[in-house]
Amino acid sequence: MVTPELQEIRDSVLRLCTKFDDNYWSKRDKEGGFPQDFYQEVGAGGWLGTAVPEEFGGAGLGITEAAIVLQAIAESGGAMQACSAVHLNIFGLNPVSIHGSHEQKMRILPPMVRAELKACFAITEPETGLDTTKLQTSAIREGDHYLVNGSKVWISTAQVADNMMLLARTTPIENVKKPTDGLSMFFTKLDRQFIEVREIEKMGRRAIDSNMLFINNLKVPATDLVGEEGKGFKYLLAGINPERILVAAEAIGIGRVALKRATQYAKERVVFGRPIGMNQGIQHPLARSWAELEAANLMMLRAAELYDAGKECGPEANAAKLLAAEAGFTACETAMQTHGGFGYSKEYQIERYFREAALLKLVPVTAQMILCNIAEKVLGLPKSY
Repeated sequence: MVTPELQEIRDSVLRLCTKFDDNYWSKRDKEGGFPQDFYQEVGAGGWLGTAVPEEFGGAGLGITEAAIVLQAIAESGGAMQACSAVHLNIFGLNPVSIHGSHEQKMRILPPMVRAELKACFAITEPETGLDTTKLQTSAIREGDHYLVNGSKVWISTAQVADNMMLLARTTPIENVKKPTDGLSMFFTKLDRQFIEVREIEKMGRRAIDSNMLFINNLKVPATDLVGEEGKGFKYLLAGINPERILVAAEAIGIGRVALKRATQYAKERVVFGRPIGMNQGIQHPLARSWAELEAANLMMLRAAELYDAGKECGPEANAAKLLAAEAGFTACETAMQTHGGFGYSKEYQIERYFREAALLKLVPVTAQMILCNIAEKVLGLPKSY
């Protein structure tokens, strides 16, 4: 349930986003380039620190509040270009907030909250994909630093990032008891003298660059190790559920703005002497999208509530991401069908929402992997992969 406090957060974020209209995001979609002014505005409003402890400059709120913030940003029309500009600051620093030393928290969190620092998340690799335990980037301890070599792929905002949250193997997989052991997490400088950042051209979300990283003999200070050496996979898992929840919120936001615009178009567009919204062939898909989005939203809020209460929420977070990604994409597809040929036109924004909503069916995890997880963990069926 959206309480008055959550509604106030939602309204405040929507007001902030009115400064960044269709023309702004269309230009970013056409020309690319990180939306720095939007990023600064969200930081100035204090929203980057929504889930960061007050001691380190944040608001000390929960994932529920963070989900409302990101959902409103998406629903404003900024969609994934806007959300991805601030997503990592809002949730991605959980490993530092939970497992970092006090010195690391003081050094990293306040400037991230104030939008003075940008970071990227360097986890996925070209040859391993979702099989994180098999990643090959190595970090070998040499005195007071680690020497890192390897490659990463689909790293968002690496073109503009100052730092990166890096997962690397500090103990070879053949020397550990479990494949999940021996991985370590670092928050360190993205030093371009030792890292080649190569942008990947893609279908949408052009304002947020996606990249391959080629890391060659990068020296990472031992003080940049987050938590204990070899425990990085555990720390990564701690951030998976909130990420699923926030991505679900974003997908619902995109679906809502697409549905709103399609509904308005259906009221105004007159064909054969009557608004097309009088036709059940137009009404029913729009009504179904509303129902699907609201159902997904309830699952998302349930997962967030469980997470904030410190309870197990894996199945709910996964289900929220699954349902929201499908509902958001379907709403965008329905909006395009409602607009007819004009849905394919950039003027109406629908095709941009459609392209950006498609991303959320793929990341951070596919529907098939979620279904495998639910089948195994909830239904007790044999593991299939």
